[in-house]
Amino acid sequence: MFSKAAELARSKLGGSASDSGSGHGFGTAPVFLASVSTILGAILFLRFGYAVAHVGLGLTLVIIVLGHFVTIPTVLAVSEIATNRRVAGGGAYFIVSRSFGMSIGGAIGIALYLSQAISVAFYMVAFAEAFKPVYHLAAEAETMEWIQKVSDPRWVSLPFTVLLIALMLTRGANLGVRALWGVCLVLAVAIAAFLLGEAPNQMGPDESSLVGNGTENTQSANQRSGLNLTARIDDNDGFGKVFAICFPAFTGMIAGLGLSGDLKNPQRSIPLGTIGATLAGMVIYTVVAIKLALSATPKDLAEDYFIMAKIAIWPPIIYIGLAAAALSSALGSIMVAPRTLQALARDNVLPIPKLNRLLEKGLGKAQEPFYATCVSGAIAIVFVVLGGVDSIARILTMFFMVTYGALCAVSFLEYFSGNPSYRPTFHTRWYLSLLGAVMCGLMMIRIDILYALLALLLMIAVYIGLRRSRHGQRDLTAIFQGTMFQLTRRLQIFLQKSRAITTKDGWRPSIVAVTRFGERRLGHFDLLRWICHRHGFGQFIQFSEGDYSFSSEVAARLGVDELIQRTEISRAGIFVDSLICPSFQLAIAQTLQMPGVSGLPNNCVLLEFHQDNPEEIKEVEQGARLAANAMFNVLILRSTKYRFGYRSSIHVWVTEDTLANAPMMLMFAYIIVGHPEWKRAEIKLFGCFDSTEAGREVNKLSTLMTEGRLPISTHNVTSVSCSLDELEEEVFHRSSQADLVIAGLKADSAEPRPVADALRHYERANEVMLVHSSEQISIR
Repeated sequence: MFSKAAELARSKLGGSASDSGSGHGFGTAPVFLASVSTILGAILFLRFGYAVAHVGLGLTLVIIVLGHFVTIPTVLAVSEIATNRRVAGGGAYFIVSRSFGMSIGGAIGIALYLSQAISVAFYMVAFAEAFKPVYHLAAEAETMEWIQKVSDPRWVSLPFTVLLIALMLTRGANLGVRALWGVCLVLAVAIAAFLLGEAPNQMGPDESSLVGNGTENTQSANQRSGLNLTARIDDNDGFGKVFAICFPAFTGMIAGLGLSGDLKNPQRSIPLGTIGATLAGMVIYTVVAIKLALSATPKDLAEDYFIMAKIAIWPPIIYIGLAAAALSSALGSIMVAPRTLQALARDNVLPIPKLNRLLEKGLGKAQEPFYATCVSGAIAIVFVVLGGVDSIARILTMFFMVTYGALCAVSFLEYFSGNPSYRPTFHTRWYLSLLGAVMCGLMMIRIDILYALLALLLMIAVYIGLRRSRHGQRDLTAIFQGTMFQLTRRLQIFLQKSRAITTKDGWRPSIVAVTRFGERRLGHFDLLRWICHRHGFGQFIQFSEGDYSFSSEVAARLGVDELIQRTEISRAGIFVDSLICPSFQLAIAQTLQMPGVSGLPNNCVLLEFHQDNPEEIKEVEQGARLAANAMFNVLILRSTKYRFGYRSSIHVWVTEDTLANAPMMLMFAYIIVGHPEWKRAEIKLFGCFDSTEAGREVNKLSTLMTEGRLPISTHNVTSVSCSLDELEEEVFHRSSQADLVIAGLKADSAEPRPVADALRHYERANEVMLVHSSEQISIR
């Protein structure tokens, strides 16, 4: 298609000229004609009769619908992207890369380039098919050996491909867009001649390819029976194969994007031209399929790829139309592909720097991509030699699918992320882009799951490579961040509107941890990430004492960055932040008012002090009382240099005073051992009661664990008869080697013994977590 040629001759993709927007000032018509001349190409003339023969008219119409379920959302997505900002020369790659960044644009651009380069081979092989009558004329005049040689389409496709490449290397893209009108006129006449034709009689095997030569026809043994939606041949190809062969017929809808640098108003012309061409192509393919089903039997359609010529009122026009469409499309592709490759090289997308420097070079005033044309031509020649129309079509389909799927997916994510910088003047619907992406994925799997995986892996590998070399540039992370922001925002609003009272049976911890030693102590951080690994939610707040100022905010942000790195290394699923306050108590007060990060209100506060720094106890005590009075559950970690040892044992101590905390203590023990780092841990429960009540209370705890399905063996439940004054000695005797001791804490103001005294207990144990339960939860 000559319009693509005219565009890319002047676009100088990625160069200054291209960005300048200087061009011919074309309107919408060239965009429409460029796209429709590619849509109505080789598949229409060569393989649509094959489709009707092998899957029937009904499923052929389904192929048209499914194909447009992919192409219509894609053309709408591309049209939207094209109107988001000023469009210069460069077509689809320029639009995508400048809208979404080089990482996304490069990954899509590589797949787009391969589809364009392979398209050259596809169209040239189809062009050779137009010479089929010449083969039979040669068969009448020459020997059998010559017939065998000249009947191979490669004797036509290969020389013409070389000539086409030579034309590009010597003449460049200085071809007029006026030729496009002639191509479309030929296509219109060919289609009209076919639609106005009459159903042919069945020809003999030696005469089937002689069209319009006066040979007398014989009556077909398979009579037509009107419009039959299910009629097909017996030994038919599967739906997936037929779809793969026919899908390239619908992929020409974005061919007009190549004119982006020569359009007067691309924001208007690209949407109107591409959408109009897509809809026109869908209508024409539907009418042609119905005409084929009405005019020939499935056997006729399967045996003769040129059945359209027999139906047309002037048969040669079908061959002329095929040749014109295929040659113009091949010409357009051989001009588009090198310029796409040149643009990729100028953006340093290719992994080899020397290759980028070579392929980005242009010759002459127009900066013709000489070296990129050589590479693209070599790819085209390889596929011309190796494959026929069907095999190339299947490969081409996979690359088009992965390209279009990526375009639709990025359009959907960009819309859903609510990026205020994304302001297209043409708007599609997010669900149409999502439909296009899903349909591409499903059809890729349906056609060939191996090729689908290879195509996806290629695009993912290119994206990962580009992302590593382009730090700080916009990529999928930015789009996903916006998407997650929107999801979180909507979820928070939904949960707030529909908030129900949390049931005791459905309780889960939502913890906010506050510390001024987050950068120096890991125990506090580790305990939070263990609890929040699967069953809970957590916020880790780094407290900085002082007045708020810009400098203190910068310092706090740097500390948060370090905490984020720690979460990445430890794979902690917690949210980290900083808080600047004049005092620790004010920090606790502000923390208690923070919303939960998961839509669940915070219900626990986690504090920490070190065994070697008893002066920290007073501060922690005040924070614990404030949280308990606000009806928060309080967790206090007494950390040591032991750092949880081998993470192989957790001992839970329950006394008469802390019996109300037992369900929550057991729940936290269960949650912690669920973390992979504690997978070998054993939980032991010790009940310390007055001698007269010890047995009964321990039996209650055993029943509680059994009914609650906690992973604690009854052999690990021990009754200890001792007074509170003797508790310290018992803990030392039984739990001095435990990696974590969980004990109860009464933090209300009515506590007869000060909380500070309780925090000094268990001095000869290792890490101790004290639990005060303001909620009565059930573990049954």
